[in-house]
Amino acid sequence: MSSDAIERRLSELRQTASEYATAYAHREYLDEFKKSKLAILMKQAEAEGFTTAAAQEREARAHPEYIGLLEGLRVATEQSEKLRWQLRIAEIGASLYQTAQANMRAERRGYG
Repeated sequence: MSSDAIERRLSELRQTASEYATAYAHREYLDEFKKSKLAILMKQAEAEGFTTAAAQEREARAHPEYIGLLEGLRVATEQSEKLRWQLRIAEIGASLYQTAQANMRAERRGYG
C-alpha cells in the first residue's frame, strides 16, 4: 500500500471518527433527554387530572412525543453503533495487515 493510499485511508478514518463522536454525543443527549421528557409529560398528565405517579407515567410513555423521542434514540443508536463498528473493523484490518507484514519479513529472513 502506497503512502498516499495510507494517508487517504487515515483521512477517511479521521472523518469516520469525527462522525462517530457526533453520533455518540447525539445518542447520549437523547438518552438523557428521555428522562426529562418523561418528567415533562408526567407533569402534563398531572395537570390533565391523572393523580397517581403510575397513571402519569403511563400517559407520558404513551404520548406521541415520547414515542417519537424513542424512535429518534433508536436511529441515533443505530448510526452510532454503525460508525463504532466501522472504526473497530479498521482496527482489526490494521492488526491483520501488521501481522501479514511481519510474517512476510520473517519469511524473507528464512524464519518461516
